[in-house]
Amino acid sequence: MEVCYQLPVLPLDRPVPKHVLSRRGAISFSSSSSLFGAPDPRQLSQRRGAISYDSSDQTALYIRMLGDVRVRSQVGFEPERRSSHPYLYIDFRTLHTSSAPERRVHRLLSFQRYLHSSRLLRGVPQQIPLHILDEDYTGQARCMLEKVGNWNFDIFLFDRLTNGNSLITLTFHLLNQYGLVELFQLDMVKLWRFLVMVQEDYHSDNPYHNAIHAADVTQAMYCYMREPTLAKSLTSCDILLGLLAAATHDLDHPGVNQPFLIKTDHYLATLYRNTSVLENHHWKSAVGLLRETGLFSHLPAEDSLNMERELGSLILATDISRQNEYLSRFRRHLDQENLCLSNGSHRHFILQMALKCADICNPCRPWELSKQWSEKVTEEFFQQGDIEKKHKLEVSPLCDRGINTVGNIQIGEELCCIFVVFCFHLQLVFNL
Repeated sequence: MEVCYQLPVLPLDRPVPKHVLSRRGAISFSSSSSLFGAPDPRQLSQRRGAISYDSSDQTALYIRMLGDVRVRSQVGFEPERRSSHPYLYIDFRTLHTSSAPERRVHRLLSFQRYLHSSRLLRGVPQQIPLHILDEDYTGQARCMLEKVGNWNFDIFLFDRLTNGNSLITLTFHLLNQYGLVELFQLDMVKLWRFLVMVQEDYHSDNPYHNAIHAADVTQAMYCYMREPTLAKSLTSCDILLGLLAAATHDLDHPGVNQPFLIKTDHYLATLYRNTSVLENHHWKSAVGLLRETGLFSHLPAEDSLNMERELGSLILATDISRQNEYLSRFRRHLDQENLCLSNGSHRHFILQMALKCADICNPCRPWELSKQWSEKVTEEFFQQGDIEKKHKLEVSPLCDRGINTVGNIQIGEELCCIFVVFCFHLQLVFNL
């Protein structure tokens, strides 16, 4: 992928090790050769994100471990590793059979152009809220952002208008709209690096679990947080965590479900002992990117660690296998009428419920949007089934494209999702 970032050079106090340059992701998005000791720009596009130079950083060590075991191979396996199961190190990206051409995504922000035009030519004071896009920020996208709190927001159209950068653009806009950039004194370069790396760590070849889905969930989460019941109770920290959790809740999703990872003895299933495997991975990947970019490095260490734990608690709540557990707790609170949004733990629980509902709210969108999501999630099921057939594994339920259709797959699941989402929504409307 062509490196087209134009952010200012961020000097490091020591050179980047050569093994780091072999991974995908970006330490800096500058194409300047002075930062990396003049490596080939193509090397930069192959690095994996979430790299830390702190040897005591356990999460970063975990991420480095992932980078080491994910050696790309044409046949889809990790030849250097030994395991009792031949499917332990399947590289899901190479097994997907999507024939859609890869899109060239161009970044919409140039800090050099922004700083030059805004401060020097226009003389805009620094305290004025920052505009996040330059000439590629079209009037149509701006008009859509003015209605970002509407339930019928078309994330597919917004993604096209932002040239494939819906997650970056939407999340940055919402953080800025709430004044969180200034309130938490977030460094603009670090924040933008973090959002770009988050978007790029979603697999674009996943029909459903990709960056557009993350942007859609983030927009739905914003809709919930705007409900008067929550809007008057949530703290700025709650809002920041809610938006970041929504944006990262499926980070680095492999496009297959947890039962597949468990039955193939995948290293992630082993690492997390077959419990909330994907959700734990999404959380740890998000923490890795937070630490690499240093987004919260200016905060006291205890506060930063607490935010990482709270972020994990929100992301782990999206585990669909634990849905009954959360619903039962929600019903008990409602029956006992003891939900108090001035209580931090109660607010956190409601944020967990909001994120769960935002994650499965597709059937509650307008029909033209709901239909597209149904087709995409069904295609991802079928891709998993194709992988299972290719490697002579038992095909998971609903994943065989030869005997299933979009309609019969979606009937039961969509009714369940509609029930959960509307129950939660009605409770918000009627003040819990």
